[in-house]
Amino acid sequence: MYELFDHTADVGLRMRAGSLDELFADAGRALFSVIVANFDAVEPVQELALRVEGSRRDDLLFDWLAELLYTFETRRVLLSDFHVSVSNNGLEATARGEPFDPDRHELDMEVKAITYHGLKVEQDGDGWLAEVIVDL
Repeated sequence: MYELFDHTADVGLRMRAGSLDELFADAGRALFSVIVANFDAVEPVQELALRVEGSRRDDLLFDWLAELLYTFETRRVLLSDFHVSVSNNGLEATARGEPFDPDRHELDMEVKAITYHGLKVEQDGDGWLAEVIVDL
């Protein structure tokens, strides 16, 4: 589960999940729900394998979202389905989506960068919580 929250001229992403794998998958969905207004219209027809290295969970979340943003900006691919496996050394993921089609997809907000401001990944009584602010 993820939700968005306002933060001055930026937007915050807050994710809660039972596992780190689910948390990072939700973070990917949250990011693309900011980028594309009709997120539900993104079909998971193209598959990408992604790997991000790192041992600190907050840095890993930052790097994961930065990699997804870079993938969108360079390949113009909208991603909607994420299967993530987090380990002590990083994460491996399969992301599915499709190329941006202006006739079918309505871009919403231009995400310029992922920020470290307010970045956190922590375990709580119900599982895992993460927050990150994205610069618009």
